[in-house]
Amino acid sequence: MTVSARRGVARWTVPVAAAIAVALLLAFDVSGHWPEMRSKVSFAAEGLLTAAPSDIDRIELREGSDRVALHRAAGGWSIDGGSDTVPAELAAHLETALRLLHVSKPSREIEAGELTAASFAAFGLDPPVDVAVLETRARPAATVNFGSLNPAGTSHYVRLSGAPTVYLMGRHVREEWRVVLDMARRLRERTETAVASRGAGLLLPVSMAQVWALEIVFAGKLTRFERDGAGNWFRHLGQHSHAAGSVAHVADPAQARLIDAALGPLDAAAVETRIGAADAARLARDGLALPALIVLFYARDSSAPLARLEFGAAADSLDRYARLAPDGTVVTVAEFEVRRLTELLKAVGEGS
Repeated sequence: MTVSARRGVARWTVPVAAAIAVALLLAFDVSGHWPEMRSKVSFAAEGLLTAAPSDIDRIELREGSDRVALHRAAGGWSIDGGSDTVPAELAAHLETALRLLHVSKPSREIEAGELTAASFAAFGLDPPVDVAVLETRARPAATVNFGSLNPAGTSHYVRLSGAPTVYLMGRHVREEWRVVLDMARRLRERTETAVASRGAGLLLPVSMAQVWALEIVFAGKLTRFERDGAGNWFRHLGQHSHAAGSVAHVADPAQARLIDAALGPLDAAAVETRIGAADAARLARDGLALPALIVLFYARDSSAPLARLEFGAAADSLDRYARLAPDGTVVTVAEFEVRRLTELLKAVGEGS
């Protein structure tokens, strides 16, 4: 290729590449995530669920004596006893949990010959910690018993009811089902009680027990908090230490108590008033077009946020506008919910 031809190619490839980059950035800005590629990637079904996830039309989740059941209808998933479909974030986690059971290959199989009667209790399977009962329209598909973590903390012991084999499954598989159970339980409780004494319901769709990392964006700075292996909070930069000979983070006890005191109450944070959907003009008026404070909540082993909470302008001297983005309705919350977070940032030092 001649020099002039190469220059000609360069003249049109650079703007094309720039246009593609701009399109990707616009997609990220609008949706909050990079364009989906799921349809381009095929997965082999090597998991414990042999039925296709799309064939599962009823799920019952159990933890101890508590249970939540969901069924698939024409409009989407609904909680048994309720007529409304569940929010999109719960439906998305439910479909992900089913897909993980379908495609995730166990890292190890412990056959019956290696087990004793006491093995199941040792693996947290007698009784199981959590149970997922999956059914198709025609027949039961699987009853999945989740046990405890293995000593390395990387996998859970899992058993299918009616089969003696115990499997080691990656920790992320059970964690996704934990998020589903938690979201469904909070939704059921909100539907049943509506937290009548505190207004229009709980603010977050998931409890703080399922949140293992949290990012706060305030005044142009980002501060990240995480839990260590024991579940204790630490600020990710500068406010923790490493265990001797280990890369695992170890939270400072004093800092952990301070952070937990500020983040723990988010579990019961309530909506004061529910305003509804808002157009661009309303979002700008309520200070939500450019939120004053943004909080991102992450589950364990996940880089995609469970929820994104935005706080806008003051609604009055006691309340502030807020919404769960990008599709949440505008609500008001008590000003002290925001103040607790900003005071935490002052106490630990704002991020960069």
